[in-house]
Amino acid sequence: MPAIQFFEEDISFKLKNKTHIRNWIKDTIIAEGYRLSELNYIFCSDAYLIEINREYLDHDTYTDIVTFDNSDTEGLIVGDIFISVERTRENASKFNVSETDELHRVIIHGALHLLGYTDKKPADKKNMTLKEDFYLNRRSFNS
Repeated sequence: MPAIQFFEEDISFKLKNKTHIRNWIKDTIIAEGYRLSELNYIFCSDAYLIEINREYLDHDTYTDIVTFDNSDTEGLIVGDIFISVERTRENASKFNVSETDELHRVIIHGALHLLGYTDKKPADKKNMTLKEDFYLNRRSFNS
């Protein structure tokens, strides 16, 4: 079983280029000096993700991603990343980018959270965006 898995919850969604995306995420993790144990991406609806946001984070807002760091070991990646496909599609339109590019940005955003990056403060958000752009530019595939 691969260390990076992709699942759908309450929606029908098929991620394209899974092998390339797995390699890209692994390369990102290694480049940041971490080791990969287990990483699950769960693609879902807005309704599903807002329930997770309410139940586990006490946030009553729509979001494109919720990341859970399940690692007990420093430098080891173990996590679950929930992504609202509806939200990424809406954001792609809002930001005038392709749905694929926005989905890839959110995928790497979740990995960056597990790598210790945060986005609560403006300076941290700026740094996170720079890292997203850096790793998006390192993709060896486009769609």
